[in-house]
Amino acid sequence: MKVLLTGASGFVGSHVLDALAARGIPTVVLLRPTSNHRFIASHLATVEVRPGSITDPASLSAVMRGITHVIHCAGLVKAVHAADLFAVNRDGTRNMVAAVNASRVERLVHVSSLAVSGPGTTAAPAREAAPPAPVSAYGRSKLAAEEEVIAHCRTAFTILRPAAVYGPRDGEFLRLFKAARAHVLPTCGGGRQELSLVFVSDLAAVILASLAHPAAPGRVFHVASGEICTMRQLTTEIARQLGVRTLPLPLPNAVLWSICALAQAAARLTGRPTVLAHGKVRELTAPGWVADTGQLRTTLALACPTGLPEGMAATRAWYVQEGWL
Repeated sequence: MKVLLTGASGFVGSHVLDALAARGIPTVVLLRPTSNHRFIASHLATVEVRPGSITDPASLSAVMRGITHVIHCAGLVKAVHAADLFAVNRDGTRNMVAAVNASRVERLVHVSSLAVSGPGTTAAPAREAAPPAPVSAYGRSKLAAEEEVIAHCRTAFTILRPAAVYGPRDGEFLRLFKAARAHVLPTCGGGRQELSLVFVSDLAAVILASLAHPAAPGRVFHVASGEICTMRQLTTEIARQLGVRTLPLPLPNAVLWSICALAQAAARLTGRPTVLAHGKVRELTAPGWVADTGQLRTTLALACPTGLPEGMAATRAWYVQEGWL
C-alpha cells in the first residue's frame, strides 16, 4: 500500500498524516508551494512530498505515480465568494477523480461533511440514505464533490461525512475557548441546538480503517461520536475545562443573521475569507446537527469512542501548550 494524502497540511489532514506515520504506511503528500507546514514539519523527512494542487489537473498525473490508495481530505471551508467553495471542493474533486481513473489506484476515501446530509435532531437524526439537504453554500459544494465521486470514479471509493470535528490544531473551536476565557458563554437558539461531534483522532482512525475495509467501498458513512450534546452543554464543558465562571451571552437568530451579514460584507471588502458567509447562518440556526451513525457501527464495526470531557481536555491542553490560549 502506498497512500496519497491531499490536504495534509490542514487540521484534519495533519492528524491523518500522524496516523499513517504511526502505522508505518508509505505516504505521499500533495502540497502546494504556499502550504503551511507547521502541523506536519516533523513528518517531512519521512514522507514523500510531491508538489501540485487539486485545482491544477496537469500537476496530478505525475503525483499519482505508484499510488495504490488515495485519502482526499483537501477542501475549502471558508471563502470570500461562494464560487470559490465550488472551485476547490467540486472542481478539485473532479480533477482528483480523473487522476485516480487514469492511474492504478485501488481505493479512494473521500472526506466529505455532515453539512451534505443537512440538519438533524435526536428525534429525527440525519441518515445517509435520506436525500441530501445542505443549507449552506459549503454544504452544497461538498454535495457537488460527492456527486463527482459517485458519478465518475471508476475505482472503489468510500465517502465519509464527519460531524463537527474538534481537537488539537483546530482554529474554529478555539473561538469558544477564548470566549469562555473572557468569561462569556455564547449560545444560539437558547443553547438547545443538538450536536454530534467527532474528536479528530477518532476521525483519522476511521479514515485509515476505510482504506482496506471490505465493506466500505461504494458506501457513504456518517462519522461521529455516539454522544449527543447541546450547544449549552458544549460551551459549559469548555468553561469547566478552563476552570472559569462565565456569563451567558444569548445570540438570538436575528443577531446571528446580522453578524453573518456583516462578516460576509467585511470579507468582500478585505478579501479575507470567513466561515460565517454564504448561508452559514442557516447552519447556526438549525435545530440540530445530529447524525445517525448506525451504518458506521454495524457495517464497518467502527466507533468514535472519545467523549466530550476527554476530547475537550486534550484540546485545551494542546491550546495551552502551543500558546494559543
